[in-house]
Amino acid sequence: MISLHEVFEQGTDAVKAAVLAFGTRHPPEAARPDAEPDWKQAERHFTYLIETIMGTAAPRPSAAATVRRAENEAIDLLLAFHTLPNYRCPICVKRQRPPL
Repeated sequence: MISLHEVFEQGTDAVKAAVLAFGTRHPPEAARPDAEPDWKQAERHFTYLIETIMGTAAPRPSAAATVRRAENEAIDLLLAFHTLPNYRCPICVKRQRPPL
């Protein structure tokens, strides 16, 4: 499965901006002005997005094709969200939602 770092390295300028924006949605536990985002958490959440998409994706002829489609859709999701003001990581939001 593709990592956020690989998406950033291989992506266009728009994709790189989306990855950086997704990272900033995962602030470090120690709030310091110069602190880097919590990239480990961002990576876990990106992987979870891909896995969630794979779980709902229509089966493809091969497992690799299903994974690739889910990866592309997760990247498209980052691109769609990163320009919205004050958007939050959907995985963070889901985990903070109280149970029904």
